Amino acid sequence: MELSVVNSKGQDTGRKASLSDEVFGLEEPNDHAIYLDVRQLMANRRQGTSKSKERGEIAGSKKKPYRQKGTGSARAGSKKSPLWRKGGTIFGPKPRDYHFKLNKKLKSLARASALTYKARESGIQLVEKFNFEKPRTKDFIEVLESLSLQNQKVLVLIPDTDQNVYLSSRNLPKTKVLRAQDVNTYDVLNADKVLIVEDALEIVNQIR
Repeated sequence: MELSVVNSKGQDTGRKASLSDEVFGLEEPNDHAIYLDVRQLMANRRQGTSKSKERGEIAGSKKKPYRQKGTGSARAGSKKSPLWRKGGTIFGPKPRDYHFKLNKKLKSLARASALTYKARESGIQLVEKFNFEKPRTKDFIEVLESLSLQNQKVLVLIPDTDQNVYLSSRNLPKTKVLRAQDVNTYDVLNADKVLIVEDALEIVNQIR
């Protein structure tokens, strides 16, 4: 598959670049691999710090609140009982680690499957390398407007770390800039358009 390369002003450069069939042209994208990869990403982002106190952790006296018989109330042995107000919590959440691992081949298959779906939807666009003299959100907005992407969720893949480009996009809620080697399944699927800088295409073509 070949796509035309445009510059940051939306003008056709006259060049075309090839998208790898192993990444953008899978005959049968694997939906289950996508599911597992996204599930892992979301699970690994969880802090797992929720915590409630059990009856043994509640501060207060251990004294029996009132005598066993003759009060007309139910028997009670502790103010910390889960049945009482401000008592402990039964089977409440405890700090835990939600992380789990997937093998590299499955993750690569998931990314390729996501990029294949995006290519089928005409959701891939190639742009000539651009940079800014200093971080400026307005400059980044002008690039998006030139490419008619200002009202869409855009994932921008750049070949290497570029602080000016990254900082210029940081205040735009629908735009995310990533290094090509850091591309992940969730961000590809979450974007309306994947904007790949021409120099980053070689890296994306090798994610398998």
